Amino acid sequence: MTGTASTVNTEELHESPTLALRTFDSIKSDIINGELAQGSKIVESDLALKYGISRGPLREAIHRLERIKLIVRIPHAGSRVVTLDTRMMEDIYNARESLEGMAARLAARLMSDVEIESLSKLLDQHAAAISETDGKVYFQREGDIDFHYRIAVASQNQWILEKLNGELYQLIRMCRHQSGQFPSRAQTALDQHRQIAAAIARRDEELAEILMRRHISGAWEIVKTILEDQND
Repeated sequence: MTGTASTVNTEELHESPTLALRTFDSIKSDIINGELAQGSKIVESDLALKYGISRGPLREAIHRLERIKLIVRIPHAGSRVVTLDTRMMEDIYNARESLEGMAARLAARLMSDVEIESLSKLLDQHAAAISETDGKVYFQREGDIDFHYRIAVASQNQWILEKLNGELYQLIRMCRHQSGQFPSRAQTALDQHRQIAAAIARRDEELAEILMRRHISGAWEIVKTILEDQND
């Protein structure tokens, strides 16, 4: 009996972090794509049922989501999905414009020829993905397949990396999900990405930064329009 109990406990110890991580990924995706609405209350019993998980791993997943700011804990009101109000989103886009502009400048200086070729191939993949949605959606998955993530990594600047690919990354993805669904935005964004990549390939640091700043600024104008329409 002792041996059996020990085996079960060991399995639980290994299973719980795996379940927590899977649930973290699922909830994160649902928050970013709007399946879990902004501002909605986190009810553990409902989420445990929805994701088929016990309370322990679920709470670990929620704590992880709090650390990346997708869930906020409000005193005396419990936890809720973050709400990206106009002020917060404007602050994020202002930070993005500066940080990503500098990242593009540094990428033009530092990217290897192999990395630049890989970036071009990545955009070809994005073009194919956009075609599959008839040009309606440009929503990049996170990590190395994300154009903006790739540029931030290429900057080789730890502070930029920590902000763009760490602290702000998932909030930025929420913002981009909204702007990426705006009519005609997908093809416009892809064209702008290609222009930025071309400036990087020519090692034109100033143009790469200007184009990236213009790209981010344009995305903010779209998000602002969406927010204004929602509030009418």
